[in-house]
Formats: sequence, structure tokens, C-alpha cells
Amino acid sequence: MKKLSKISFFKYIISLFVIYILFCMILSPSFYLQTTLDGVSAWALNVLPSLLAFVFFTKILSSFGMIEKFSALFSKPIRKLFNAPSLSAYTFLSSIISGYPVGAKVTADLYKSGKISRTDACKMLSFSSTSGPMFVIGAVGAGMFGNALAGYIIFTSHVLGAFLNGLLYRKIKLKEFDRPLIKKEEQAFNLSSALIDTSLSVITVGTIIAIFFVVISSFSPLLSFLPSSVSAFCGGLIEITRGCLDIANATPLSLGIILASFIISFGGISTMMQTYALTSEIKMPIKLLLLQKLTHAILSCLISIILVAFL
Repeated sequence: MKKLSKISFFKYIISLFVIYILFCMILSPSFYLQTTLDGVSAWALNVLPSLLAFVFFTKILSSFGMIEKFSALFSKPIRKLFNAPSLSAYTFLSSIISGYPVGAKVTADLYKSGKISRTDACKMLSFSSTSGPMFVIGAVGAGMFGNALAGYIIFTSHVLGAFLNGLLYRKIKLKEFDRPLIKKEEQAFNLSSALIDTSLSVITVGTIIAIFFVVISSFSPLLSFLPSSVSAFCGGLIEITRGCLDIANATPLSLGIILASFIISFGGISTMMQTYALTSEIKMPIKLLLLQKLTHAILSCLISIILVAFL
């Protein structure tokens, strides 16, 4: 009998998960209709406001060559710290201002325009794939935890963790296809093209968030036998918005801050899929993306433990 390859085995496992989710949806259609709407609402209220306009206006700046001029100011410190192009300064700033997945989208656009190499892109993603203050301080801290200070602690841990994570991956080198894409001739800014690309990117993110709201709801019964804090944390590893809300409701404040710091920096499978979809042309190894998000999560968690001690 022929042995199953690893890829075939993985496909069978995924297929079983999908069949299970479809079965749950058939049994409770109204519940999963509402769950999908909750996912769309989370996208519309937490992601769309920061993502839509920022991606569009970034395209305008890029077409005018202004990103390079801005980034040139930080060329020396960025190269010394992260061993990365000066353009990293812009992607990092974009990411910490607007949040997931703006940093990934800007990095992918720079690669597609031939301004950075594949290795540069992968280095940049180690510290330029972050959540933003609107979500962390506003939605999570003030909204879910009812404590703005908690949001500031989580955000500080998150940003410092990203900075240290960039130092950790400054020496990586991807030999295969490690070169910028062939740069096309500069063209005048095309409004229609920019609008279409922005819309497709934003809709892709919203679709992934809604799908993962359904996924986490499907697996909630399987996690119900666990302590509420553990169940909430596991849910956060799948989708961070729902996970942070459950953590805020199920854990004491100090523990909640630490757990939220981990899952926000890890990003959850949902955010990783957003990043992977938006950066598909970079062909970043999924193992490297997972490792970068895991080390970012651990570093942020350790920093939050230190900061929580001063609460």
C-alpha cells in the first residue's frame, strides 16, 4: 500500500476540518449567518477605517517617489540596526500607525515595484507587521478591558517586541530568487488602478476575517472543556479580535494584558493569512513567517510581564 505523502496527509486533515465546519453551518445556519456578520462588522469597524485610506494614499506617495525621499532621512540608523533598506523606516511607521496588515501591504508593493529584494522584504516583515494604536489602545484597552492604561502597556510591549524582533532577523538571507523584481518604467499615477488595487486588498482582508470568525465559532465547543482563560487564548491564536474580547471577559486584568500582548503580536492565523495573501509575490516561506510572528509574540509577552509589574 502506498504511503501518503506529507502534502496529501495535510490535505486530508484540512478537508476533515472543512467538512466539520460545513456540518456545523448546516446544523445552525442562523448562528453562523450572525457569526459571519460579526466578522464583517469587526472588519468594518476595526480594520477598514485605518486600512482603506492609508493604502490608497500610500500608493500616491509611492508613485511620486516621496517614500524614498522620506526614508532617506533614516538610512544610516535603519541599516545599522536592521541591516535593511532605508525604506524600512516608512514600512515600520506605516505599520505602527495603521496596524495589520498595512505594513505587509506596503512591503509587498515596494517589492513588486522593484525597490527591495526578497531578503529585504522578509527582514522588513519581521518588524513591520504590527497592530496599530487605534485597535490596541482604543478597541482592546479602553473598549474590551475598560482600561486605557492596559492598552498603552500592550501597545508599548507590542512595538518594543517588533523592534527587538527586527534585530533578531537582521542576518537572514534567502538565496533563491534573492533579487528585486525587474523595475518597470515609471508611469504617471493611475487613479483607476490605485482604486481597484486598494479595494481588492481591503476586500481580501475582510473576507479572511469573516471566514476566521466562522472557524473560531466552529471550534469553540471543542475548547469548552478547557478553563475559560485557556479557551479564550486558544481562540485568540486563530483570530485576535474575538480572542482579545474573550480574554478581557475571562481573565484578571494583569493576566489578560500578558495574554493579549502575546496574541496581538502573534497575530493569529487569520492575520497571518492576510499577510500571506497580500505578500504572495514575495514567496516568503510560511515557516519563516510563522517563526517571525512567534518570536515577536514571545518578546512582547516578556516585555508586558515586566511592565505589568508596575501596575
